[in-house]
Amino acid sequence: MFPIRDQHPSHKFPLVTIFLIVINCVVFFLELTAADPDGFISHYALVPVTINFLNPASLLPFLTSMFLHGGWLHILSNMWFLWIFGDNVEATLGSIGFLCFYLFTGLAASLLQYLIDPTSAIPVLGASGAIAGVLGSYLVLFPRAQIETLITLGYYVSRINVSAQVMLIYWFITQLFSGVGSITVGVGEGGVAFFAHIGGFAAGWLLTQLFIKPRQTWQQIA
Repeated sequence: MFPIRDQHPSHKFPLVTIFLIVINCVVFFLELTAADPDGFISHYALVPVTINFLNPASLLPFLTSMFLHGGWLHILSNMWFLWIFGDNVEATLGSIGFLCFYLFTGLAASLLQYLIDPTSAIPVLGASGAIAGVLGSYLVLFPRAQIETLITLGYYVSRINVSAQVMLIYWFITQLFSGVGSITVGVGEGGVAFFAHIGGFAAGWLLTQLFIKPRQTWQQIA
């Protein structure tokens, strides 16, 4: 299932969502035009084996890695998901709150991926973990929002409306099964960082359940 658009307008200008998309695109341009693209990625991506918690400088890639991407499809799909789901979460959290939330869930995503295989020499990069955090928050805040979705089954292609609850739970389950499968195959083989997706989504869901949803309920009662 691939989302085309949601049918829950935020009615607020998504300043930080647009800012994050622009920053990701700028960094991707710098990555493409770097004199040594592989060196650029190695320097700013998260390479678990190089992490030393006694050396603060080695921890910077936990942050910088979430602004790198592995190719055009990677960045386009990530920015598309951020554009569709980010504006509603930003409208709920406020611009500053959303930025802090995005960065925190991105860090949580990278940390889980690191903990799964701390000896890996394969670079981990992409905004997927932070965006997964946005998806987890969206699930809590707007579970019944209708998402216009592209469905493909072999040669069959259709556009249907599904609830965010159905789509995002389905997405999370696929990441969970793929993550478990990657352990069986070997997480050090490269490919998609499924545990970053799982960690980001779980962090976003949990933060929203613990701090954001109760605040909304209190405001409604007040």
